Amino acid sequence: MKNETIVILSSRELDKMRKAGRLAAELLHHLEPMVKPGVSTLQLNDEAERWTQAHGAKSAPLGYHGFPKSICTSVNEVVCHGIPNAKQILKEGDIINIDVTLIVDGYHGDTSKTFFVGTPSPTAKKLVEVTHECLCRGIAEVKPGARIGNIGAAIQEYAESEGFSVVRDFVGHGVSNIFHTAPEIPHYGTRGKGKLLRAGMVFTIEPMINLGTWEVEVLSDKWTAVTRDRKLTAQFEHTLAVTENGVEILTMLDAES
Repeated sequence: MKNETIVILSSRELDKMRKAGRLAAELLHHLEPMVKPGVSTLQLNDEAERWTQAHGAKSAPLGYHGFPKSICTSVNEVVCHGIPNAKQILKEGDIINIDVTLIVDGYHGDTSKTFFVGTPSPTAKKLVEVTHECLCRGIAEVKPGARIGNIGAAIQEYAESEGFSVVRDFVGHGVSNIFHTAPEIPHYGTRGKGKLLRAGMVFTIEPMINLGTWEVEVLSDKWTAVTRDRKLTAQFEHTLAVTENGVEILTMLDAES
């Protein structure tokens, strides 16, 4: 991440971030009924692109540093940046993280969710539930005057207490009219360490939690990151704004609040 300057967004910019974040949340909600056995990840991608264009937005991942598709579809042992393709057909018992980022009026809404394909195994169910709780615990640490390290510490403490591990190689990030910017938000760390949070900062929290080792490797396509031991992994992500009193989740639908 080249730009180390943390930008404080104006109220006008925050309004734009709210619109982008809401539309991204609506896209994930739209795709959810398609997540079932027999559907290819390319079908999910193509429907996401169609829906995005129909709503007057742009898919931020498409062409970003050469990424070839509109969304990331990360199945089972894929930690992140899975590339949708026609040959990857969802099967009963799979888990899939769908990561979407929309550009609306120049600003980015970035969110992801791990879905069950049919009925999950008890192990997969627990992993996904713990990962979602990790996101919630990270978000609960966000308020003016807190340290970035508090976020990672809360996530790491809970994940490891449940017997899982936290990916180190990928982190949350600042987001605005730039897709990835400062600050970096690690999902592990130490309380009281890291930069101070200030009202007007906007960033993602997106913990990737693994069943086995935290270590990952990137495949030959230079995008797809998988767990080194090929065990299951899950992820959830929201885009957040630090407010005067705490935190606002920009990528949550009203029904989820």
